[in-house]
This record gives sequence, structure tokens and C-alpha cells, in this order.
Amino acid sequence: MVQVKSSVFIKSATRPSNYPPADLPEIAFAGRSNVGKSSLINVLVNRKALVRTSSTPGRTQLLNFFTINDAFTLVDLPGYGFAKVPPAVKAQWGPMVRTYLEERKSLRAVVVLFDIRRVPREEDLQLLDWLEEFEIPTIPVITKADKIGRGQRERQIKPILEATGLPRDAFTLFSAVSRDGTEEIWERLETTLRPEAPDDSRAEAPDIR
Repeated sequence: MVQVKSSVFIKSATRPSNYPPADLPEIAFAGRSNVGKSSLINVLVNRKALVRTSSTPGRTQLLNFFTINDAFTLVDLPGYGFAKVPPAVKAQWGPMVRTYLEERKSLRAVVVLFDIRRVPREEDLQLLDWLEEFEIPTIPVITKADKIGRGQRERQIKPILEATGLPRDAFTLFSAVSRDGTEEIWERLETTLRPEAPDDSRAEAPDIR
């Protein structure tokens, strides 16, 4: 697992002209409002409040960039699907996120979060369609595992598998309370951040540690 020595907020942005330079490999995090994106990122980097959490879903409406170990970038994408967000704000989400996915050349993968208590809806499936369209690797995570008893988890997971069409072993179960799943998620992130170079390539993988 990556030893996080430094984690720094870079900037917020809404469009490519505002993005920070694409000098480092990048992993983005996406999901519905209140799915636990901020909590997951904070656990991964072992910080209590690198990413601000809010009791009001839908508050994060910007792309927030963070650099880790001066070696790679994590991006907290705006949440979606919260009913009380004004229609004009809802309308901004699609173009903002789609543009980022399509144009960000340093993007290596997107961690897509699903609440274990919720069946995926239209926005979730649209996001998965975009990732497939742009051939962006997807790391699916099921959050809030602690909210469901261990004996009931697989029953709760089944509708998520059916809706997304993804296999069970593609998902990692995660709890911000117990931190279960943290090491597995880091293993998947490391695989994405440090791909094996082709035999005829002299490119070296970045030192993410």
C-alpha cells in the first residue's frame, strides 16, 4: 500500500482552461451525492479533512484536485443525483464531468462509488457508459458496508451487479468506519498508476511512493 507522505489541495476547476497542468498521472473519484467520496479519499490518504465532508449532499459542484506525494493526483468530481440541487446546477454536472473525462489526458482511471443501500440509477449508469465510451479504466467501490450486517451484504450487492452488468469480483467493499477495503483499493490504484511498460518501451513508471 502506498505510504502517503504528503497530500495537498491544488485547486478547484470547472473547465479545461482552469485545470492544473497534466504533469502527473491522475485518478478521479465519482459517485452520487452523499455516497461517501470525501470520506473514502480522506481514509486513503490518512487525513481527517483533506477533502471536506458535508451533511448537505450536493454541495461539491467543482472538480477538486489534490496532489499526493508529489507523484500523482486525485480528483474529487462533483456529486450528482441530489434532488434539492437547483436544476441549473444539475444541468452543469453532465457537461462538466463528460468534458473532463474526454479531454484529461493524464487520467488513468475513475473510482466509481455505489452506496450498498441504493440501487444504481440513471446518472450512475450514464457515468459508466461514458467511461466505456472513452475507454477509461473503472475501479468500482461499494461504500458504507458497515451500514449492512455481513450476512445481508451479498443480497444488497446483487441489485448493484444486475444494474451495472459488472462482475462481483470487480467491486471492492469499503467502510470509512472500519477502513475495510482500504488496502484492496490501494492495490487497484497502484496497478493503474504503475502499469507495466511494453517490452519495447523505455518509459519508467512513476515512483508513487
